[in-house]
Order: sequence, then C-alpha cells, then structure tokens
Amino acid sequence: MSNGLGRGLSSLIPQKVNKVTTASGEAIVNVSSESEKDRVLRVEVGKIKINPAQPRKRFSEQELGELMDSIKQYGVIQPLIVSKKDGGYELIAGERRLRASKAIGLDKVPVIVREVDDQERLEVALIENIQREDLNPIETALAYRKLMDEFNLNQEAMAGRVGKSRPSVANTLRLLNLPEEIQAAVMEEKISEGHAKLLVGVEDEAKQMSLFRKILHGGLSVNDTSDEARKLGGTKQARIKINYADKDKEFAFREFFGTKVEINRKGNGGQVIITFFSDDELESIVDKIKK
Repeated sequence: MSNGLGRGLSSLIPQKVNKVTTASGEAIVNVSSESEKDRVLRVEVGKIKINPAQPRKRFSEQELGELMDSIKQYGVIQPLIVSKKDGGYELIAGERRLRASKAIGLDKVPVIVREVDDQERLEVALIENIQREDLNPIETALAYRKLMDEFNLNQEAMAGRVGKSRPSVANTLRLLNLPEEIQAAVMEEKISEGHAKLLVGVEDEAKQMSLFRKILHGGLSVNDTSDEARKLGGTKQARIKINYADKDKEFAFREFFGTKVEINRKGNGGQVIITFFSDDELESIVDKIKK
C-alpha cells in the first residue's frame, strides 16, 4: 500500500483477531496489530447510520447478491469502520457489507470504532473504495472535488491523500467537464472510462455529444473511438500511445470477475493480473474460471 495513504486502511484493518467475552457477555475481538488498542466489536446493524458523504452512490444488485451469498456462508469477514455519533455509530467504510448484512437479516456486524474528523471520515471512505476499485470514475472525480473544495486541497495534496499521481487525479477530475448525459452514461457503465477520457479531450461539446451517440448506437470500441476523435480534429488523449484493445479487455474482465484486472504486455506475451481482497473473492474468481 502506498505511503501516500497516510493513516489509510493499513491502520484500520486488523491483522490478527482473538475472540474473548466480557463479564457482561458482550463478544469482543481483540486485534493484534501495530496498536493493541484496536479491537473489533459486534454492533447492532440498526445502530449504524449511513455516512451521507459516502463517495459511492451506485451499488450493483448482482454484486450485492453475491456478497449476501458469501456472508450467509462465511459471515462478515472484514469489519466495517465506524465512528461514534449521536448515541450510535456512523459508517465510514463498508456500506456494501452493511447493506448485504441488513438484506439477509443479520442482527449484528463486526466493526472497528475510530474517532475521526470529517476530513478523515471522507478520506478513509474514498481510499477504501479506490483500493477496491468500487467507485466508478465519476464517483471518484466527485469525491476528489468534494475533498478539495471542503478542505482547501490542491491536486498535489489530493494525490498524496489517495496514493495516486497528480496527473492521474487531474485526468479523473477532467471527467467532470463532460456534459451531464455523458457523465451519467459512465456511472451507468454504458460507456467505459477509456471512452470518457477520449471524449473529454474533444474540445467542442457538440462534437463530444455526436461522438458519444456514435459510441452508444454504433457499439464503438475504445480503439474505434480514438480513430473517430482524430477525425474530429484530434485530442491529446487520442494521441497517447495506449493499447485500447487491451483496455477494452480489461474492462470486460473487470465486469466478469467484479474486481480490478490489468493486462501487462511484454513483447508478444504478457500477464493478466487479477486482484482479490479476501479469500472469499479468490474463491469466487476460481469458481467463475471453472464454469
């Protein structure tokens, strides 16, 4: 994990747990990590309020269904991160786990309680979602913008918070310059991030919308879109030497496996790198490959 994440998730996710019981019978899990003060509590789901600043706005019904099946079989493996608020708790990270737990009728879920300010709360939620590739590009851009505006951060500082390069943050923020209809299409996964980055490089909005409709109705790949962008007068993004066919494949892999996938070429060969974040996710990936 990048040092740019600061406290980040490395200080929030437990490394080793041992269950004990208090005199009152409340189940507590002691966590062995850099801080022995860390511990996981089992909290009633009704006491946990959703964080209104949560950067993720859309949740796939299929992903929620798969997570519900996993929780039914294995329980909630990774604790939610919460802070105390108004006699209960406010969620910092783990909304998908909370939604799935509520849907299958769990009474309690494991949580780690953190005392954080508003900026740290939003940063942690953003970082977790970025690390897990849970946010679509527009949600990421909106979260960047919210952090920068509310806490007076420049792009360099923002990049340091989330462990990204400044150009990466800048390119993501540029997506917010696209017309709302195109932004909505990115959020709804009607077009890919690769398509969007090419569209944002087309200067005229009318030309952007014209090319956007060609993508939707003509089924243009990212590579096709690059060619069309050049015909419209060129775009810096279109001139960057990227293997857009591989980007399309990465997007297809990500849709299929539900996780981050990268294609790294070396000569005529290369590697397909599939990222997983838990044993459950690894088992799910293996099952999908076997089918």
